Amino acid sequence: MKNFITPDTLFRRTMTICLIALFAFVTGCSSVRFTYNQGDTLLYWWLDSYADLEGQQADIAKRDIDKLFQWHRQTQLRDYAALLGTMQKELAGNPTQADLIGIYKEIRVRGERLAARAVPEMTTLALSIKPEQIADIERKFISKNAEYRKKFIEGSTEKRQRARFKKAMSQLELWFGGFSSEQEAILRKASDARPLDSDIWLEERVWRQRRILSLLRKFQQEKPNREQAAAQITAMQREFFNRTESPERKVFYDNYLDQTTKFMLTAIRIATPAQKKHAHERMQGWINDFQALASGK
Repeated sequence: MKNFITPDTLFRRTMTICLIALFAFVTGCSSVRFTYNQGDTLLYWWLDSYADLEGQQADIAKRDIDKLFQWHRQTQLRDYAALLGTMQKELAGNPTQADLIGIYKEIRVRGERLAARAVPEMTTLALSIKPEQIADIERKFISKNAEYRKKFIEGSTEKRQRARFKKAMSQLELWFGGFSSEQEAILRKASDARPLDSDIWLEERVWRQRRILSLLRKFQQEKPNREQAAAQITAMQREFFNRTESPERKVFYDNYLDQTTKFMLTAIRIATPAQKKHAHERMQGWINDFQALASGK
């Protein structure tokens, strides 16, 4: 359900520096506890793949990631378990589109909370980035954008719709288990009814990437102190999160949320009792994992 929850990026991923657990349950990861317990290492590797961290910089990044995970484990995971409990109850009834939009908003609030908490660590990292690392980050952005373009933008309408549907089904199946051919036909029709807007998502990715690179280069040139840098990072976070309400994109984001929640509602409404039971048990497993992780297990 990653596509349902929020759009895709070094800075957005860094903003979600402690969102390994949240990511795990919204994308349908089958093993939250395993993913979370490996999350600090996975996140460091991800950052290193962009900026090629080195020496003391790498040591500090590892320390800060560990510190953030400790905070997150101790303060956030029980809240995630409670949110999943709410989702269970809604699924057991007859959820409306408004219910699904409400879930989206709840998850967004948690994303903003985590991003705000991570500002000190992001400030340390951003101020340590060197010019050659900025060039590395830019090359990585370009490479990932090319992959995205090839997979989701190039080719016929049928190819693009099929790729999007395949991704959506892999996520739905983690929640509900397998679907019959009749159900898949209904879901494919509902999926194809959504606008093919991958080109706009790419524009949004590039816009964020340029904003990130611009800020990193500004830090190189102006050498701000920590307080100034943290304020600029906070402002960027606010800009990213408020993008959905910006005059140039509000209609697009509103339509995306409307169409995507309608698609999800279709899946819920055609799900059999056995499939809903599968989803309920899957969520209960995640709830148990979050509670165990919060207890230090």
